[in-house]
Amino acid sequence: MSNIVVFGASGQLGQCLKSVANAQGLTTIFFPPESEANILDKDALKKIFDNYKPAWCINCAAYTAVDKAEDEIDLARKINKTGAENLSELCLDYNSVFIHTSTDFVFKGDKATPLDEHDIADPINIYGLTKLEGEQAVTDRLEKYFILRTSWLYSEYGNNFVKTMLRLGGERNELKIIADQVGTPTYAMDLAACILNIISTNSTAYGLYHYSNEGVASWYDFAKAIFDISGTSIKVLPIKTSEYPTRAVRPAYSVMSKAKIKQIFNIEIPYWRDSLITCISKL
Repeated sequence: MSNIVVFGASGQLGQCLKSVANAQGLTTIFFPPESEANILDKDALKKIFDNYKPAWCINCAAYTAVDKAEDEIDLARKINKTGAENLSELCLDYNSVFIHTSTDFVFKGDKATPLDEHDIADPINIYGLTKLEGEQAVTDRLEKYFILRTSWLYSEYGNNFVKTMLRLGGERNELKIIADQVGTPTYAMDLAACILNIISTNSTAYGLYHYSNEGVASWYDFAKAIFDISGTSIKVLPIKTSEYPTRAVRPAYSVMSKAKIKQIFNIEIPYWRDSLITCISKL
């Protein structure tokens, strides 16, 4: 297989890609450390491309602190937009196919049926806006790209909702969790497997795709499932978004349709609760 280079290797999805690649015995996928592969350092990036001459470039690097982004607009934009621009330009120069990850937070959240790739993106927070700008940076420069929007990502790695809930479940007797924001939890191992599947097919069905696990859940449902599966005894109370104000506004509904990616790549996507069981058994 041709060389694959992953940027953002130390993040949650980067580590999941490494785990899945190891399990598959892939030897041509490379994970340069961020000290050598900062997506804002064009000279460093050029050295990486010169060295590996990748047929595929995967960008897992992102600014994902949704609330902090409201105050760190410039930093969020640099990482999510300028970083995508830098990698896109190098992919163009080196004829590499670009796989770029994005988010359900590009949507406003005022629709109540699953969102497909033709639905208009209209972000309501800075994080979503800068991720959309990153998408546009890719589509403005490249024809050979796959943009994968995903949602509510968790795994054994990094900081995420599952690990936070398990920690709080060990510290408290009661938690209040938002029940009127609806989306789909996504196991980053499943997304990593999907990305490597796309590469293995050598597909030229370039474009924008939605990928999350199957099913629908509120944050309350997600938390309840985490505690049920892990056997954590804690009282969980559903609350409204208005009872838990945050710096950034979140979309109320961001369930995505996976019809396109399932049809094009003939993949089966696990149900979110089944994947959650797998993750918690590993934790």
